[in-house]
Amino acid sequence: MKIATYPGTFDPVTNGHIDIIRRGMEIFDRIIVTVARNTTKTTLFSPAERLDLLRKSLSGMTNVEVVSFAGLVVEHAKSVGAVAVLRGLRAVSDFEYEFQMALMNRKLAPEINTVFLMPNEKYTYLNSSIIRSLSEFDADINDFVPKVVADALKKKIMKKQATMKGKK
Repeated sequence: MKIATYPGTFDPVTNGHIDIIRRGMEIFDRIIVTVARNTTKTTLFSPAERLDLLRKSLSGMTNVEVVSFAGLVVEHAKSVGAVAVLRGLRAVSDFEYEFQMALMNRKLAPEINTVFLMPNEKYTYLNSSIIRSLSEFDADINDFVPKVVADALKKKIMKKQATMKGKK
């Protein structure tokens, strides 16, 4: 069985992420979607909330598991028996960082390959930061994220704005 891990912050998961997972399912027997706990990033959703949103967004997809991990991606990949780390490339701007990470991962664990997939062109401009920004301005994000994510974002942003008003 060929297993890949797909690591990311997923704050929040977008339809672009889901597109990469679907494309990965055509290559791998099983995909372990891994919510990274990155202490250098400030996230809107907690790790538990991101896990929950991913699980709900991916329900019905067979051979997909959602887990959380802190540490080196290649160590996690080894621990779950993955042969590859799956990464999405939207644009040239993603390439330099992803290329450096792939080379470092290869140095640390030569038996783990990095597989780059490009999302459908309708998702190439999409990222979680843009989605969070759109949500803050109450823009319609329903074409960009699963409904469960749109609802959670709306609720989270409303709570955040109420807290900010209370501090004034």
